[in-house]
Amino acid sequence: MKRHYPATSRNRGPILEVLRRWLPPEGVVLEIASGSGEHACWFTSHLPGLIWQPSDGDADCLSSIEAWRQDQGLSTRIRPPLHLDVAAPWPFLSADAVFCANMVHISPWATSQGLMAGAGHVLPPHGILALYGPFKVNGTHTAPSNAAFDADLRARNPQWGVRDLEAVDALAREAGLDHQETIAMPANNLSVVWRKRP
Repeated sequence: MKRHYPATSRNRGPILEVLRRWLPPEGVVLEIASGSGEHACWFTSHLPGLIWQPSDGDADCLSSIEAWRQDQGLSTRIRPPLHLDVAAPWPFLSADAVFCANMVHISPWATSQGLMAGAGHVLPPHGILALYGPFKVNGTHTAPSNAAFDADLRARNPQWGVRDLEAVDALAREAGLDHQETIAMPANNLSVVWRKRP
């Protein structure tokens, strides 16, 4: 059954502009925490040289991704969704780029650790990792609404919360990824791009 997340329709255009600049013209993109599957369909339809590999750890999300994949007629360019627990050891995978939106703050810190370590393993030299979502910068929220969102997340689950970008970047560096750009996005979010070292 197809899920629909309203935020996807709001943020997909600005994210696409970032991906156009940073993703390779051809190759495989591994999407982590694909959710409903709407992003996978939108980006694949606008980036014709890329093959998209969606993944998620939630069985209901996997069903939604597959439903969107079949509904949009993109089954040749979107691979069947992969069950992936980001915090557990990853299966053997390879990808030219890794993309993840709105997961880091709605998951335990171990998931961010797994994301960076996994991306470091699957990406080739010069491969790109792109994240999207809210972050603190230099330990400070970028807007009062993000501070309120952070408090709400932590009330729901003490292991969740808006992360310090510097802490996430430290994980990236440990995994062999160097920060390339941080882009201010609508609704006080950021897109952050790293590149795998040669």
